[in-house]
Order: sequence, then structure tokens, then C-alpha cells
Amino acid sequence: MWLKILIVVLFIGVVLSLGSGLRFLLKDMGVPESKRTLYALGVRVCLATVMMALIFYGFHSGILTSQAPWDAGP
Repeated sequence: MWLKILIVVLFIGVVLSLGSGLRFLLKDMGVPESKRTLYALGVRVCLATVMMALIFYGFHSGILTSQAPWDAGP
């Protein structure tokens, strides 16, 4: 259960980082030396990487299972 909560928290962090990056992009349009958009992108990439690693770990360890109909088997 803790793994699913952590994945959801990371997903929310990715979405918030995406929104802040858009806000920085629009706010700092005329300021070429501003790096806030770049930093927001870096945070988003790091959060997404950790989230994908946790999803891989969850499937590999058996904590997460697929409920998709094509994985049901014969």
C-alpha cells in the first residue's frame, strides 16, 4: 500500500512541476538569463525517473499487479 501512495505523491509532484515550469516559461519570457524553467524541467525529470523506478520495482517484486484483461491469460 505504501508503494502506491508514494507513486501517487510522485505523480502529483510531476504535475505540479509541469505547471510551475509553464508558469516560469510564461513569466520569464523576456528574461533570457532566467533558468527557472530549466530547473523545473530538471525536477520533473528526476521525479519521473524515481516514479518509473518505483513502478518497475513494484511489478518486479510482485507488489503491483496488472488488472488488464489482456494479462488474464487463457
